[in-house]
Amino acid sequence: MAATNATAGERYVSIDAVRGFAVLGILLMNIVGMGLPSFAYLDPTYAGGATGPDLWTWAVNNVLTDGKMRALFTMLFGASAVLIAQRAVGAPPGPAQTHYRRMFWLFVFGMFHAYFLWWGDILVTYAVAGLFIFPFRKLDARVQIGVGVAVLAALLTKNVIEANQLIALHDAAAAPGASAAAVKAWQEASQSVIVPPGMKAAELAGFGGGFMDALRARTTMSLLMQLVLAPPDALPEAVGQMFVGMGLFRLGFFTLSWPNRAYLAMIAVGYLVAAPATAWIIMKIYQDGFEPLSLHRWEAWQQVSRPLIALAHASVLLLIVRSGAAQALVDRLAAAGRMAFSNYLMTSIITTLVFCGFGLGLYGKLSRFQELGVVAGVWIFILAWSKPWLARFHYGPFEWAWRSLVRWSPQPFVRRRRGPATAAA
Repeated sequence: MAATNATAGERYVSIDAVRGFAVLGILLMNIVGMGLPSFAYLDPTYAGGATGPDLWTWAVNNVLTDGKMRALFTMLFGASAVLIAQRAVGAPPGPAQTHYRRMFWLFVFGMFHAYFLWWGDILVTYAVAGLFIFPFRKLDARVQIGVGVAVLAALLTKNVIEANQLIALHDAAAAPGASAAAVKAWQEASQSVIVPPGMKAAELAGFGGGFMDALRARTTMSLLMQLVLAPPDALPEAVGQMFVGMGLFRLGFFTLSWPNRAYLAMIAVGYLVAAPATAWIIMKIYQDGFEPLSLHRWEAWQQVSRPLIALAHASVLLLIVRSGAAQALVDRLAAAGRMAFSNYLMTSIITTLVFCGFGLGLYGKLSRFQELGVVAGVWIFILAWSKPWLARFHYGPFEWAWRSLVRWSPQPFVRRRRGPATAAA
């Protein structure tokens, strides 16, 4: 028997479950940057192991989760922006003020998160991207998807052109009798793809040291992320994916309004077309020995497959929700999704204490495959605590703080009686 999707308070089990799934899946890739020197995220030969189980962990994650879970989470953020604006109509402070207050406080939380917990924070990017998308929330849904696809296509074009330009600069500098200007141009451009000498040692010393050592190392990485990497790549990608998410929500994708055959078609495209294409890209990177220019060039093309595989993952889970199967797991995922903000931040708190020198000191000491044990432990924690917490409280702890700051008034927190969770901030 199919499960009921909408619950009291106009929550959608389908959206919550997919969001919970996404926040769990994001950790599969984030764990690499949390526990190993940063460039290991792209190149397993840099750190974390590149043979046996470690290589397979890199390969499988790159095909199924790298950027895909973040894409899904980002599309859901766009969907939530529309949903929350709809709910804010006719109630103070109104849709616009509610949204922009949410983005302001999300930015504040994100900055704290980036500099004190996890330099790979996505909240600051979401807060900035959220400023751009809100005025377009009422566009025709298909136009929203079209805009999102156009933004993502433009980003892909930019990255492919830049990758080809880097190769041309390298070839010019390596040619016999290369001019000093050609050599200098390559040396300057290569900084975007070749890790600076000493960076790995600095990260190992920083995150393996005391609190202040880790803070200095994290500050360096956060500034690099926010000022150099995010503006040309992460920010436009987030904007494009949020537009797609807004359109898909309004077309009923996330609320189970599509027929089964439409979800099955999405699964087929993601798993039978996009996933094999991504696997081919991963094979090319491996065959080229993770050479930086080759890695950079092939990674750019993953932008095509990310949203398609992400939506295939979502479609599988949405069909499970519709069927009423695995209800206990769906309930746990939905609870995790209702507390996605808290669970995202709690993940960083836990991993900071696991890896940094002022905690268990495991930074740089676990291989890529071994880190999956930490992932499993965090998953168990999230699935175990979210549902009991919501049985006693209206919101997750950080959701409550966010909502209270947005409304500038403490919101009800402790439940007087057992009942369904109300809408998140």
